[in-house]
Amino acid sequence: MKVQAILDKSQRGEKYTGATYLKNAGIPVSIDAAHAIAHNKVMVLDGETAITGSFNFTKAAEERNAENVLIVRDKVLARLYRENREAHRGHSEEH
Repeated sequence: MKVQAILDKSQRGEKYTGATYLKNAGIPVSIDAAHAIAHNKVMVLDGETAITGSFNFTKAAEERNAENVLIVRDKVLARLYRENREAHRGHSEEH
């Protein structure tokens, strides 16, 4: 499985960030500096499954926050999310 992450520019200034953690784990990271906040939380799996919602995929989100997550199996929707990601990746910088 190919894993890539696009994070917002807030991940640049801190000494140790989610971007650092992902990069140290061998996951390619891009920084989307074209927007104030990259607030998308989306995963596209197997070309058919899209996972999205407010859930931040953190321990706090899992244990303390009021979050939501939506899992949709739809090839068209997954393609649209993938295209959106590629558009953002196109104006992002490698971290």
